[in-house]
Amino acid sequence: MFETSIAGSLPKPAWLAETNKLWPQWMAEGDALRQAKADATLLWIKAQEDAGLDIVGDGEQARQHFVHGFLEQVEGIDFDNKVKMGIRDNRYDAMVPQVVAALRLKGRVHAFEAQLTRAHTKKKLKFTLPGPMTIVDTVADRFYGDKVKMAMAFAELLNQEALALQADGVDIIQFDEPAFNVYMKDAADWGVQALERAAQGLSCTTAVHICYGYGIKANTDWKSTLGDEWRQYETVFPALARSSIDQVSLECIHSHVPPDLMKLLAGKDVMVGVIDVASDTIETPEEVADTIARALEFVPADRLFPCTNCGLAPMSRDVAWGKLKALAAGSQLAKERLAAA
Repeated sequence: MFETSIAGSLPKPAWLAETNKLWPQWMAEGDALRQAKADATLLWIKAQEDAGLDIVGDGEQARQHFVHGFLEQVEGIDFDNKVKMGIRDNRYDAMVPQVVAALRLKGRVHAFEAQLTRAHTKKKLKFTLPGPMTIVDTVADRFYGDKVKMAMAFAELLNQEALALQADGVDIIQFDEPAFNVYMKDAADWGVQALERAAQGLSCTTAVHICYGYGIKANTDWKSTLGDEWRQYETVFPALARSSIDQVSLECIHSHVPPDLMKLLAGKDVMVGVIDVASDTIETPEEVADTIARALEFVPADRLFPCTNCGLAPMSRDVAWGKLKALAAGSQLAKERLAAA
């Protein structure tokens, strides 16, 4: 009960990449970079275990960015001639690669870090992949001319890698779809369908992470315009409840999401965000336990999985470490409270 995990990303050490950045530059290259990525991955495996988390991940240490880390191993994408494009409905600009030909995988994408992580932990292993709709929103299309067609092409590639990750011993494969909270109607109309294509044939646990973004200024500024109630989840949750996806990750603590929207996910495991990624203030165990208690009004205890609201990549290592410990301690406190009730 209350098995804990993070949404996916963790800060990169200063000797691996630029710090406090969402798109950091690497500090080495070639074999030295590969070794640095491995070292950072092992560091965060140990940190997650020491903090007391039940489900661990690689912290996305081997990827510059959660989307582009996958795209680097896809043929048909031009990384040499990036263009500036507004993403997440023009919330902010990013330099993105261009899709210029039919898409296909060059080979395995994440075998290195997945196999490394599996070899160094006995705990449940969760591995994250970008969702097809979010990928479509993070590249410039110069070939397909149709978002749905391109999303399905990416979904097929994601499925190939997901099946390989399952063979590597991954227990949970999570697809990150922040775009579901931006293009709500499209998410319900075809986004969930593309997601299911990406997860087709998997026998391990499948999950989707939907949030309001990393704790960067563009996202926090956007949140300030959303009013007293954030109801974006209301459109896509019913479609996800009908889907084959096992778990849904959502933002909760310090958000304006009405908690009763969790009822729309009846029958699914719910990864409830109990750690705020938009603040450097480290939650107390009591605050985490209180957030879990509020979620328990709408989610059965055996289906509630405490998590972070989003990734911790842009944070400092010290803050992220404190938040990992708070996540585990608060979840333990929630168990004790429930047992005593």
